Amino acid sequence: MAAHGRHFVVESPDTGRTECVSRGRKKEVVCGDQVEFSPTSPSAGVIERYLPRSSLFYRSDRFHTKAIAANVSLVAVVAAPIPSFSIELIQRCLIAAESQGLTTLIVLNKSDLPEHADALKRLHFLLNLGYPVLSLCAREDITELRRSLEGHTTLLVGQSGMGKSTLLNTLTPAAQARTREISESLDSGKHTTTHSELYRLSPTTSLIDSPGLQEFALAHLDQAALEQAFPDFRSFLGKCRFRNCRHTAEPDCALSRAVESGAIEQIRLKLFRQLLTESMPNRL
Repeated sequence: MAAHGRHFVVESPDTGRTECVSRGRKKEVVCGDQVEFSPTSPSAGVIERYLPRSSLFYRSDRFHTKAIAANVSLVAVVAAPIPSFSIELIQRCLIAAESQGLTTLIVLNKSDLPEHADALKRLHFLLNLGYPVLSLCAREDITELRRSLEGHTTLLVGQSGMGKSTLLNTLTPAAQARTREISESLDSGKHTTTHSELYRLSPTTSLIDSPGLQEFALAHLDQAALEQAFPDFRSFLGKCRFRNCRHTAEPDCALSRAVESGAIEQIRLKLFRQLLTESMPNRL
């Protein structure tokens, strides 16, 4: 139900909530995992292992891997007009979700602000790619969001200051998630969530809140995985002149031709090349 470093909250039908640690130095357990644990006292225990996962949402650079949540079926990326959001970070989250075969939803919060229209325009090309964008104000009507989350275990991700905690409080007031004012001078939000925690909205619907993101590396995805994680690329794959085309400077590249014809956005191919460089720095 919650992960605080090597300390975890495990919920069991038999014992309720139990404070647990992981066995030895292992840190593989994340929020959303189904685990087997051994009680060491009426309120404490040790996690022995986690069970096979249906999904694992995580990020990694060349040196570190950070698992965020397991067994989620929907990733909801939260953005807002203020503070300004990173369109690249949103895309990276969507790519991570695509690589795990997860359903995605972009939640554009703070629709009551006058800057909302411009923010929506920035997301328009993702909407054209088939990614649903839901505009709302967390402090007002979230009926449509509740409908979208029904039946899913949803991971809420996004930059700090986007209003994830406010959304969580509205969806489940018992969470009493902390919120703080945005630092306008820095054009960024302050971290209010320091760990991942799962909340049950109904017997079939759960929500995992996660700390605000400032970066999202995807070094664990090789070229083949990256290609498949861009749904707008799929119909062009295998049509390059060279079988081992990296889609960078090779002649007669199908992706480059698609950009020239307007079938693929330039921003998408640029991001792909950047991610490829990050995942295979010694091959380019």
